[in-house]
Amino acid sequence: MKKRVLVMVAMLVMAGAAQAQPDTKVDVTRGQGTATMTGTAKVNATITKIDAPTRTVTLKTQTGKVVDLAVGPEARNFDQLKVGDKVAVEYREALTLKLEKGSGPLSMETKPIEERSAAGAKPGGVIGQEVTVVADVVAVSPSKHTVTVKGPKGNVMDLMVEDPAQLADVKKGDRIKAVYTQAVAVNVQAATK
Repeated sequence: MKKRVLVMVAMLVMAGAAQAQPDTKVDVTRGQGTATMTGTAKVNATITKIDAPTRTVTLKTQTGKVVDLAVGPEARNFDQLKVGDKVAVEYREALTLKLEKGSGPLSMETKPIEERSAAGAKPGGVIGQEVTVVADVVAVSPSKHTVTVKGPKGNVMDLMVEDPAQLADVKKGDRIKAVYTQAVAVNVQAATK
């Protein structure tokens, strides 16, 4: 159920991305043996219509695009929404890769990220997940700028490494730790009078 909500909100952001030209930002930070890439997309809209029986809210973006959003029953305080309320949606993804020398077991752990608005407040909150994977390096290709890793379920993936200096410390048999975070935050502000 929570994944369905995340997918629906992510689809709103992506629909907004295609139609509303959201404010997007990508940051990359590098350190010795580690790299993090974070991407954020923000869309601001105003509620122009509410269909309570179907729990559908019509949003109009700052560029004038209109999007209908079905709000599931897990979103509390639906009755607090009013026409004219401002809605801010932020979608964030982050991937951190870290070289970890060692012989620990391959693993994959998923932690949910969930924060809902308090009872009686405007609807909103954060939903997402953080996935941590420890995988083996099975190949390094400096000419292609890739590291090939094999995870705990046997999946093989090529990871692009833009900085050649990062590849200097990586060799077949090493362990890579990857943390992938995906979250959507929705914030509703009361309409100004």
